[in-house]
Amino acid sequence: MTTVDDLINVLVLEKINDHEFNGISKSVGSPIVFGGQVLAQALNAACRTITNNRVLHSMHAYFLEAGSLSYPITYQVSIVRDGGSFSVRRVTAHQKGNTIFILSASFHKNEEGYNHQIEMKTNLKQPEDLLSWTDILHQFGDFLPKSLKAFFEIDRPIEFKPQQLINPLEPKDLPPYLDVWFKLKGNTNNLDLATKQQILTYISDYNILISTMNPHASKAHWGNTQTASLDHSMWYFRDFEFDDWMLFSIESPSASKARGFTRGNIFTRAGKLVASVAQEGLIRPIK
Repeated sequence: MTTVDDLINVLVLEKINDHEFNGISKSVGSPIVFGGQVLAQALNAACRTITNNRVLHSMHAYFLEAGSLSYPITYQVSIVRDGGSFSVRRVTAHQKGNTIFILSASFHKNEEGYNHQIEMKTNLKQPEDLLSWTDILHQFGDFLPKSLKAFFEIDRPIEFKPQQLINPLEPKDLPPYLDVWFKLKGNTNNLDLATKQQILTYISDYNILISTMNPHASKAHWGNTQTASLDHSMWYFRDFEFDDWMLFSIESPSASKARGFTRGNIFTRAGKLVASVAQEGLIRPIK
């Protein structure tokens, strides 16, 4: 995948019936299905059962088993409730007869109310002053560990520019924070809100576990640590456009018992808070 159109072609599912859909998978450099893809595809299935113009405002999901890239994933949607203001859907993902993932999503009718938000960090470098993953590959590819270089070589529909660069040749412990600018590749005009939310959900599973590894980076890395998303929650606050860089600001308040907890906020470049994310992931030292 190289553009947003390629990504949308993966996220929009094949309809089997009104409550059942099939999805294909694309690798992001891992031998298993990317969690962000399953999250976004499940939301695509849930949204296609909403007929009252309500808008997604939150979702909560659990990853039960790793998905295979070789087989389609079937998403079954249950209509839990259509109330006066909110609609709730439950999505179950199946592959080869196994349940690999469950998600609950809530949709809200358009209402007016109070409005406030936290402020975006002001001491960050702008994306024009930072190296992207592509830049890092071109400038330092010959010095990167083989696995990291292979990861950066995968074509993606998103460009990432991290504030903090970790030198894999001089590992040291770092604060449990990560700030990453990101931008979609290709034409992002005329995307409806549901599609934008699904794409944003896909992106939200990138980078988030890095903050759990940072405080242990002198000894822990992707080669000696088993990692996996265990659960993922997201709250959607405001409409937005993908026409400029956006910021994913992440922190990890805690890691213990081979699990790391992270939370983050996604802002437009102008500082509008678009969404918040929380995830717990497996970060198990390989013995």
